[in-house]
Parts: sequence; structure tokens; C-alpha cells
Amino acid sequence: MTLRTASCSCGQLQAEVTSDPIGVSVCHCLACQRRTGSVFAAQARFDASAVTVTGASKEYVRVGDEGSRATFRFCPECGATVFYTVEGMEGFVIIPVGAFADPKFPGPTFSVYEERMHSWVSMPPDIRHMD
Repeated sequence: MTLRTASCSCGQLQAEVTSDPIGVSVCHCLACQRRTGSVFAAQARFDASAVTVTGASKEYVRVGDEGSRATFRFCPECGATVFYTVEGMEGFVIIPVGAFADPKFPGPTFSVYEERMHSWVSMPPDIRHMD
């Protein structure tokens, strides 16, 4: 059994997972760039039954380009996003890869919104790519 813990910067909000991710993706959309403060977002999807959350969180709901709602949960103390859920993907919890602070975390298998990817960024050639 794989055991990993994602955490906010101050450690108050945590998500413990007991499985490997179902998938790891990278998103280059402008909303993810703003949310992360980086040029893309990397996230891992887990079956909700494998995730246990501890600590207090606040929520921010964002409506995506296609109308679905993503509910981001972040620490009210330090502001770091630790997990989120997406309308239409009930039963899954998505966790930013950086929240694990684990350089050995599995790499992405899918990259989306590449038309918004910064010109100096390159993704692994052997993953699925989508504009």
C-alpha cells in the first residue's frame, strides 16, 4: 500500500492518500497559472475512498470553460491549495502534485491547454497532448 501526505505550507491542512494516483496531469490554462502562481498546474487524481483530509479549509469555486464547477480547498492560515473536486467527477479528489513535496512522485501522463503553454516550457513527448 502506498501512503503519501499532501500538506499546505504551514501543515495545518493535510490530505493523506493510501493509493497511487489514477492519473497525473498538467494544465496550462490561464486560471491554473493564476491559481498556482506558476506557468502550469500539475495535479494527481485519486479515488475519494483513498483520501483522508484533516484540518480546516476554505473553499473557492471556479466555473471552467465548459461550465463545470471546481471547488478548491485551501488552508485559511497560509492560503495553499491542498485538494479540489470537480463537478461531474464525483468520487474523485484531485491534489496538486506540489502539495506532496515529493520529487519521486509519478510524472504526468496528460497535458492540456497546450495552446496557452509558455514558449520555454516543454512536456515529455511520450504523454497525451491536447490544445
